[in-house]
Formats: sequence, C-alpha cells, structure tokens
Amino acid sequence: MHPEPELESETPPETPPEPEHPKATRLVLARHAVTPQTGPMLSGRAPGIDLSDQGRDQAKALGERLAGLPVAVVYASPIERTTQTAEAVAQHHGLTVQPLPGVIEADYGDWTGGQLSELAKTDLWKTVQRAPSRARFPGGESLAEMQTRMVSALEQVVARHPGELVVVVSHADPIKAAIAHYTGVHLDLFQRIVVSPASVTVFELSAHGAAMLKCNDTGTLDELLPPPPADSAQPTAEAAAAGKVERA
Repeated sequence: MHPEPELESETPPETPPEPEHPKATRLVLARHAVTPQTGPMLSGRAPGIDLSDQGRDQAKALGERLAGLPVAVVYASPIERTTQTAEAVAQHHGLTVQPLPGVIEADYGDWTGGQLSELAKTDLWKTVQRAPSRARFPGGESLAEMQTRMVSALEQVVARHPGELVVVVSHADPIKAAIAHYTGVHLDLFQRIVVSPASVTVFELSAHGAAMLKCNDTGTLDELLPPPPADSAQPTAEAAAAGKVERA
C-alpha cells in the first residue's frame, strides 16, 4: 500500500486590520462678547458694530481663560464683534483669526436692526419661540437653514483638525442650533438653551459620536444674579442672554 499523501494544512485567512479612525477633535464654541446694542436691538449681520467697553473686558477674560489650552486654530464669524472676541483669544497663542463664513449670525433679513420690543408683537415672533423649525425671517433665511449650514461648517472644521483643540467664535442662535444638533434635541426645542456672551460650550467629536463637555460656561455664576433696574444705562451680559433670539 502506498502511504496517503499528506494534506497541506490550510492557513486561515488573515483578518484585515481595523481601519484607523481620526482622533477626536475638541471643539470650543464661544459666543462673542457684548456690544452697545446687546439687549434692545437685533443686530444680526449689520456691519460696523464693535464690542463695548464691557465687551472688551469680557473678551479679554475669555482669552485669559483659554490661554492655557493647546489651541491649534481660532475661527470666527466674519463680522466685527466675533472677530474682535476671537482676536482676544488668538493673541495668547500667536495665531491669526481665520474667518469662517458658515458660522455667521442668522440672516434675519428685514428684522435686522429691529427693536426686540416691537418684533415681539408679531406673529412670526410666536413661531420663532414655539416652532422655530417653521420660522423664516422676511428677506432672510430660515432657522432650519441656519442650523444646517452651521453644523456643516463645524463638521468641515473637525475634518480639517483631527485630534486638535479648535476655537470657533460665533453667535447665540447658531451655537444653540449646534448644541441642539449634537445633543439630539429637535430644533423646535432649541429656545430652551441659553448661550451667554463670552461663554464657552465644548464638544468632543469623534467617529463614535459627540460628547458635550461644557455648556454656556462663563467661569462665573454672574448669570444667576438678578437683572439690573430697567433704567440702567448699560445692558449686561445677563440681560442679553435672557432673550430667545440673540439681541446683538
């Protein structure tokens, strides 16, 4: 009898290596500091509105709070109050502020420059408060469109800066819309979110999802103080944060 040939042992197929996911990015969303118009007026995208003395102090304090962080880049909505706030952060890191049009204020259209006390009397105001996903500003954009382009701009930033800490200076309503998106809150509920001037909201964004590390953090408890008398000459950051549509 002939010996049976030995069967070659089959080598199991190699398991392909797991694809490497980009490292998590820390996204610091900062609202601009106050202007002389913060409070009674809806500034929107109106040009020529600079920080007030109080706002410059707020921006300075924000820059000092973020000075110890490894900030890779500072982006800002390309109008004066956001750029000036961002510069107060960037100077601590030897960076130049990069304009980011996608995080600009909502286009309030014909409402731009209006007095909040008058706008609050309109039917559209009720929609903005109760069903913002249905709201479109006359001659401007809808809040749903604002949320879409805000999140798109932030996702592009995250893709460009894997594993880095990035600061983006924007406005209350766009930041509120981003918070709603990343925490799974419907846009119709975003008016429940408060974003104070010069506050910081932080997300860690990775291939596995989003985690909110901080929300509306100002480093103080000043937001809990009672509002000043109605005849106070200088509107405060707390008064600005009280409104449901950003006031400057």
